[in-house]
Amino acid sequence: MDVTIIRKLFQILRIKMSSSSNSLLVPIGVRGMKRLDREKFLRNIKVPVLKVPDEKLSKIISICRPYFLKLQNFKPVQNLLEKQSENLYKCLYFDPEKITNWHNISEDDRKNLHKYDIDEKHFDLQDIQLTYDNFKHETIFKAVLPENEEIVTGFSQIGHIIHLNLRDHLLEYRSLVGEVLVDKIKTCRTVVNKSNIIDNTYRNFSMEVIAGDEDFLVTVKENMCNFQFDFSKVYWNPRLCKEHERILKFLTPGDVLFDIFCGVGPFAIPAAKQKCNVFANDLNPESYKWLNHNAKHNKINMNLFKSYNMDGKEFICTTFKAFIIDYCNGKEKLNTGAKIHITMNLPALAVEFLKYFKGLIKDTGLKDKYDCDIFVYVYCFAVGEDPFTVAKQMVNDNIGTDISSNIIDVFDVRNVSPKKQMMRVTFKLTKEIIFDDNSESDEPPCKKQCTNDTDK
Repeated sequence: MDVTIIRKLFQILRIKMSSSSNSLLVPIGVRGMKRLDREKFLRNIKVPVLKVPDEKLSKIISICRPYFLKLQNFKPVQNLLEKQSENLYKCLYFDPEKITNWHNISEDDRKNLHKYDIDEKHFDLQDIQLTYDNFKHETIFKAVLPENEEIVTGFSQIGHIIHLNLRDHLLEYRSLVGEVLVDKIKTCRTVVNKSNIIDNTYRNFSMEVIAGDEDFLVTVKENMCNFQFDFSKVYWNPRLCKEHERILKFLTPGDVLFDIFCGVGPFAIPAAKQKCNVFANDLNPESYKWLNHNAKHNKINMNLFKSYNMDGKEFICTTFKAFIIDYCNGKEKLNTGAKIHITMNLPALAVEFLKYFKGLIKDTGLKDKYDCDIFVYVYCFAVGEDPFTVAKQMVNDNIGTDISSNIIDVFDVRNVSPKKQMMRVTFKLTKEIIFDDNSESDEPPCKKQCTNDTDK
């Protein structure tokens, strides 16, 4: 590349960086603040204003709206502090980063303003004082937190709780970050920071309250259902709302759902509301408690809903197995065209449970009676350049045979971290798998596997 071009690119970059750091609409002198001092955010600036007659206000606003000064808790249309005539008593505040003089207003807009007798003499500059209340949390974080480092760019909100996963270099700012979020997010009463340590059987992450109330009981609305739970004791990921919705669209009334790692019921409860027959299981006693609570409070028909508190393997090898045997023997009936669905949303471990489907039923005499469609939706974390191929291979390796011809879909659910994706593999569970004569003999159920994961 030509040296002159490179120099010009660097000049443009410096100008952009300079204009960003010299912006009139950001706090100054607060870099490195660790204890929130709201008074330090006061800033006096000059902003352009347009003084207009009240009777023409509605027409003029439609012309000037693109230039308005947009700040939190600031009205861009205000009464004049002092009347200069009987008619001029409204003041339109413009963004000083867009407008510095009358001629910054586009020619077409100036012509339209002239139609209402508004010209350059109505334009002025006025002093205003910005306060902490005028800045959004993103603006405050950019002004306070270390430059050239990753800052707080996103978070999850579960009910009134904001859930952060702060990087190490931001931990000393956590108190300030928490207070700012409680101040700025109206629906937030509690801010927690996740610890990277997973400290129990159910893989709940430990958390620190960094601001607000120590209140973990939340209510979340999703897919026309209300879910209540103690966020400190169960797992919930708001980023999976769309995925829950996708799976629910695959279900029709009369279908059967086996939700092996159900949590507090984001698949199971709406499915039962859709008049599916639901068998929902989770190892975590707290998840099981809130699952049943949510079934009751969402007025689920309990004839369509059964809940279990056991390990995933035990659930497959007892509850699911018994249902299939009873179906083959005519004791369980399905509506015409009804399907069986199995959700396995435990991406860190779910594929390891697939082997329990292989050769699950030893009575080969039932094989010819097996005529139902069973679809499995298993989630996994795929690391690598090609997560689709990785996910498919994980399923084949763990089920113990090549079922590539049975795989219907491999779907990228979400990005977890660089080169790590949460994937969903959908495949058809055929009788060749369930009645596989070459599978190993049944093992006793293991009760030490977990049913929750920090990235689930």
